[in-house]
Amino acid sequence: MSPARRIVAIADTDSYVKWAAALLGGLDEGWDASLLLLGTPLVVSDGQLAAALAGSTLPHARVSRLDWHELGPRLAALRADAVLLAGRGPLVRILAREVAALSPRPVLVTGLPGISIPATRKAIAYRTQCDLFVLHSRRECREFAALSAERGMPQRFALATLPFARPGAAPPGAARPAAHGTDLVFAPQAKVPAARADRLRIARLLVRAADADAARRVVVKLRAASGEQQTHAERDSYPDLLATLGPLPPNLVTSTTSMGSALRDAQGLVTVSSTAAIEAVAVGVPVIALDTFGVAPELINEVLADAGLLGGEDDVVARRFRLPERAWLDDNYFHPAAADDWTDRLVELVDARRRGELAPRAPLAHRGGALRDAWERKIVLGSRDRTIAGNLALVVGMPLRFAVRARQRLRRALAAEPSTSG
Repeated sequence: MSPARRIVAIADTDSYVKWAAALLGGLDEGWDASLLLLGTPLVVSDGQLAAALAGSTLPHARVSRLDWHELGPRLAALRADAVLLAGRGPLVRILAREVAALSPRPVLVTGLPGISIPATRKAIAYRTQCDLFVLHSRRECREFAALSAERGMPQRFALATLPFARPGAAPPGAARPAAHGTDLVFAPQAKVPAARADRLRIARLLVRAADADAARRVVVKLRAASGEQQTHAERDSYPDLLATLGPLPPNLVTSTTSMGSALRDAQGLVTVSSTAAIEAVAVGVPVIALDTFGVAPELINEVLADAGLLGGEDDVVARRFRLPERAWLDDNYFHPAAADDWTDRLVELVDARRRGELAPRAPLAHRGGALRDAWERKIVLGSRDRTIAGNLALVVGMPLRFAVRARQRLRRALAAEPSTSG
């Protein structure tokens, strides 16, 4: 009998830790899985970790924290067959270089933790050195594969059911059998919408929704408590915005519980484009994807618009939630489990590695050599990178970065000036 295949995930931020833990927790008994939390400026707190693990079957004992200087020795000791790089693109790029230097090299797996439409060049470029890229809908696989071919960046894409959005008691797209929840749960995002005025408009909308029915709660489901970090830096947080609006209705509350727990008490979920909408649909909780700011790639809401989930501010106040159109489900996150192929493809790659047949993958070419590599690591790790090379790269790189950005601003200003010729 062959030994268990060993997979180790490396993650740091809230959304990627939640995704990695759930993905590993869904593997069968033929896998030995563990999760390493890498110390970065955005690494999860103990509270965020507990919330992330709440929706997975990965035991807390299989999770440990470490810093960059400990990573290489720990991976060498673990002798993993595969390493799941679960992080933002810049972190994945520096991790891939480090892990690819191990001998024998593990299979490098990566992916994105939620709605990934539209496919972007950067998402692929940062992950060029990885052997397998996990996505969560037929549409995502199709669009990423097309973009990969168009840009000449070959990659293997694989399909996995979004792990924390596996269907509950109700079939996908149907209301749960006993809709006992009464909360209107709002799922904020750090980057969408970006403008303070737009975020303040949402805050006022939440107050209106709470005033409309004092017997039912409006819950702002925060991803981080005060002082905790998120995958994307948040400006103009909703607690701060709500605090500017004077005395608030007592039924308007904030919560840092897990999303799964929040949905158990939910009548419906409101968001602009959070992946929480998919998580809600999976357990039969209807959704409003707020259409106040339109539909656009930068709002990451095109896929929710196609589902028929868009609604306006009056719909939110009246709690007119929606379930997705059934024709949308199979192509978007709710395909049959039998269509998932990521574990089969991973097993093929691990078996090839054990036979010594895993071909290396080169990182995306860039200028600057070792100094550029050190600079990228320093930017991602910040003060947690204590290497001499990282500090040197910072001393050299910051003035250069300032100069490049100043030149770019000047070019844009000159291009914007009206012509005075002829």
